[in-house]
Amino acid sequence: MAKKKKQSRLWKKLHIAVFTDASFEQLFSLHLTPFSALFTVALLGILLIAGVTVLIAFTGLREYIPGYPTGAERRMIMDNLQRADSLLGEISLRDHLINDMRIVLSERLPIDEWDKDSVANVHRTSQQHIEFTKSEADSLFRVEVEAQEMYNVSEGQSNLADTRLEVLFMNTPLKGVVTNKFGEFEGHYGVDIAAVEGARVASVLDGTVIFAEWTVETGNVIQIQHDNHLMSVYKHNSKLLKKQGMRVTAGEAIALTGNSGELSTAPHLHFELWYQGAPLNPENYISFE
Repeated sequence: MAKKKKQSRLWKKLHIAVFTDASFEQLFSLHLTPFSALFTVALLGILLIAGVTVLIAFTGLREYIPGYPTGAERRMIMDNLQRADSLLGEISLRDHLINDMRIVLSERLPIDEWDKDSVANVHRTSQQHIEFTKSEADSLFRVEVEAQEMYNVSEGQSNLADTRLEVLFMNTPLKGVVTNKFGEFEGHYGVDIAAVEGARVASVLDGTVIFAEWTVETGNVIQIQHDNHLMSVYKHNSKLLKKQGMRVTAGEAIALTGNSGELSTAPHLHFELWYQGAPLNPENYISFE
């Protein structure tokens, strides 16, 4: 009984004191009642829980909690979310495209963009038989055109082509003295123009380069196909400035004169002009002086 009373008195008032070892001087003392002791313990518990919560929420310690994702895992989750959103958008676009293709292949109109009455009217119109009647003005116009076409025969096409060739203006490929004329000896299908090494050679007309290569007898050769079935040839050049397949304009530099090839004895330009597979005398169309 006495022991229980002693414990009851101890619980009613608790005195805590701190003394030094040498002089037993009191450094700290605390008087606690049962209420204050419970309050102090509760306050310390709350502070401890709050501190642990802050450490877990705002530091890297939370990654050590079982089941909590790491930083790499969270980044992977965000990337997967973005990819999933992009895939949903692509799938939506694909569905719209497939639906449009089905509409086109089935040759029907999308009902959501047209009302049913409009579709029915279009269908009825397409089923109707449309007849065209000839007017008097149309008949007179037909007669006039047929009368004009009666005199357009194909027999005169060759003469017309020759006439266009005669009046066709050609640029001079190279200014100089003609040393060997067209047909001066057998197999000479052009003219030889004396020039210094490296002189500028120009295209006589607009055209396309169909040949630009080295040959043993005539050296560096370039051939240009023009309109009106014309073709110009430039031989014995020291350097070619254009390649096969390139488009050139009249007066544009295409090569530099030289003395290339076994048939050349001095720097000059051998120039040929061909029309529908037949050689022409260049001096009849071009002035080289």
